[in-house]
Amino acid sequence: MKNDKPFLDTNVLLYLLSEDNAKADRAEAIIAAGGIISVQVLNEFASVAFRKLGMSYAEIRDVLATVRTVCQAQALTADTHERGLDIAERFGFSLYDSMIVSSAVESGCTVLYSEDMQHGQEIDGQLVVANPFLDN
Repeated sequence: MKNDKPFLDTNVLLYLLSEDNAKADRAEAIIAAGGIISVQVLNEFASVAFRKLGMSYAEIRDVLATVRTVCQAQALTADTHERGLDIAERFGFSLYDSMIVSSAVESGCTVLYSEDMQHGQEIDGQLVVANPFLDN
């Protein structure tokens, strides 16, 4: 099940709120084109937006409601978790990054936009990590 839409890591969503206009504009363009996110991405965004950025829950809901109009949210399952543990063990990613990768693989995505992992790294012959902010 190949999916032409990219999977978006939490940092892509967080750059919407960046004071770096080039990165904020790039994030907006990526999200506007549509993609796949996981419930974990929604949770991580909400946590950072509240704790580090001081946003209210109403503001967080507004941003995420907009994101969900253009991005499909992938549910987390026990299978996602098991695959994520395997990915963490094989690739040495953090547990949370491994769960993102697992969700991307389960979604059939071929590209994972993230700046947290190695640009160009291939996972299981299906997924390639791409840092969309390298040129900025």
